[in-house]
Amino acid sequence: MLAAGKAAECGASVVLLEKNGILGRKIRITGKGRGNITNTADLDDFIAAFGPNGKFLYGAFSRFSNQDLIELLERLGVPTKVERGGRVFPQSDRAADVVSALEAWLRELGVEIRTGIKAIELRTSNGKSEIEGVRVFGGVMAADAVVLATGGITYPRTGSTGDGYQWAAEVGHTVIPPSPSLSALEVQEPWVSQLQGLSLRNVTATLHAGGKKVSKEFGEMLFTHFGVSGPIILTLSKTYTKLEDKGNVCLSINLKPAVKREELDERLIRDFTQTRQFKNYLPELLPKTLIPVFTQLSGIPADTPLNRITALQRRRIIELLTDFRLTINGARSADEAIVTAGGVSLKEIDPRTMESKLVRGLFFAGEVMDIDAVTGGFNLQAAFSTGWVAGENAARGKRPVSVE
Repeated sequence: MLAAGKAAECGASVVLLEKNGILGRKIRITGKGRGNITNTADLDDFIAAFGPNGKFLYGAFSRFSNQDLIELLERLGVPTKVERGGRVFPQSDRAADVVSALEAWLRELGVEIRTGIKAIELRTSNGKSEIEGVRVFGGVMAADAVVLATGGITYPRTGSTGDGYQWAAEVGHTVIPPSPSLSALEVQEPWVSQLQGLSLRNVTATLHAGGKKVSKEFGEMLFTHFGVSGPIILTLSKTYTKLEDKGNVCLSINLKPAVKREELDERLIRDFTQTRQFKNYLPELLPKTLIPVFTQLSGIPADTPLNRITALQRRRIIELLTDFRLTINGARSADEAIVTAGGVSLKEIDPRTMESKLVRGLFFAGEVMDIDAVTGGFNLQAAFSTGWVAGENAARGKRPVSVE
């Protein structure tokens, strides 16, 4: 949508092809339907969020920044707000409002929107060195420029079924094998289902592989019927999916990261002079939902008077509070992952224009490229920014610009 809109603003005749019946199905589900569209982080933090490939996006983020996006949406009647971690949402808490505003913008600019139209392949000439258009059922749509904005392989029900990878490969592009990224993690412990729906804030989660710490995040997480999810888990999953050996991986949760173990011990020694029962004390330390599981794992009978708890049992409590362990069985499938890692090789794309270095007139935008970031609005901003740059440069053509 951003590519189509910018190309139209630059004077091109634009056709937007969408195989779904409506536009923006993936935007509509972001931020649990509230639309986490971008982040207020500065440019350096944006680049860092994408890891080694982040430097490729320097030009795109500079040309169309998070602030530019916020101002565009404001102009289109969608004011935004900033929440924890710099996450930006529409004030209405409705991702659909973003889609509606962008669609109205496209129609005002004269973009021809064709929904329910599935592209089949890219058409090229001169030994696949120049774009001719897009083949669809019923014929070929000629164009001097084509912007490939087909997304990745995650949440395929939104239309992201990996079509763009095949088309890019057919015209000579290298495709880094795509895989799910930013996904929830499944755990081995059967009692995790008892914690379903429990959200923990201000905790530290550390991923251990082969007995070594490999990644750590601080923030919010969520227990599900199969394991764990939430912002810090999604970020850790990027590290997990890239591990060569996933056979001995666990997650350590520090429920009290702001307090040193020595301070916890001093507090418990002081409190354990009381006669009240263990089960009646735990609400001072833990969320209610977590207490039954915590009690079970501690091995301490719930009705034990505090002044009867031994030093060994006290150390077990501290261990659970600061190193609550879960065994990771695997990541959830592409059907549920947030973004896709891998895609069209960045070595074959001009970062200044998003144009293919192999096929003149072919441009790329968003997740179809080998870019993926941590959660928090970074991935959508990359889609918007690269789309803007691709559309701007694709508009140099004379015939219709086709955006698929």
